[in-house]
Amino acid sequence: MAKTIAVAQPAITGIERLKTQPARLMDFLKDVRAEMKKVITPSRAEVQNTTVVVIATVFVFAVFFAVVDYIVGHGVTYIFDHLAKS
Repeated sequence: MAKTIAVAQPAITGIERLKTQPARLMDFLKDVRAEMKKVITPSRAEVQNTTVVVIATVFVFAVFFAVVDYIVGHGVTYIFDHLAKS
């Protein structure tokens, strides 16, 4: 079995943390700039095609759920009517 050795970390005080804030902020902003350089803005045609796909998908699902709602609604009504006659 491997034994692990716990290394005690020195406690960071509030003043030490405050002193490191500007350096941490600069590192963060450098990372943000690097990530923003990787961002690609879609072209107008890509946006239009994606929008058409989304709208078509919404209508397909709307029809699907309307059909399912109709079938389930009539099924429940049939069951209630059948049970009421008994």
